[in-house]
Amino acid sequence: MNVLIDTNIALDVLIHREPFFEFSQLVLLASEQKLINGYVTASSITDIFYITNKHLKDRASTYSLIKEHLIGTVNIAAVDSKAITDALDLEWDDFEDCVQYVVGENISAEYIVTRNPKDFENDQISVISPEELLNIVAPI
Repeated sequence: MNVLIDTNIALDVLIHREPFFEFSQLVLLASEQKLINGYVTASSITDIFYITNKHLKDRASTYSLIKEHLIGTVNIAAVDSKAITDALDLEWDDFEDCVQYVVGENISAEYIVTRNPKDFENDQISVISPEELLNIVAPI
């Protein structure tokens, strides 16, 4: 199952944001263990780097965290000119989330996992929380 992982989930793990860290880490672990085909958009990587580095104030640690906990754990989904054009045509209030959504469509994502489901104005891809995804992948 293809799952687009929103930027906030990756950031929860990389900068250890509580109380979100545990479930977000389990989402990345599900991707690493191939329980899901987890994707992060290429454009999110730049945002993740910027925010992580701003938080840590340590460029070497930022590079290391992204290499160790993201690259190889998730797939990187391309953001091409068609994705940008399609997102512009949709005219959502939040362009970054719209790009995420369009890329989710392009990778045939069954789910977008995020802590901010209200940010996604769609009816094609199910938008769920980390907890909801984990209940689908490994129900208790």
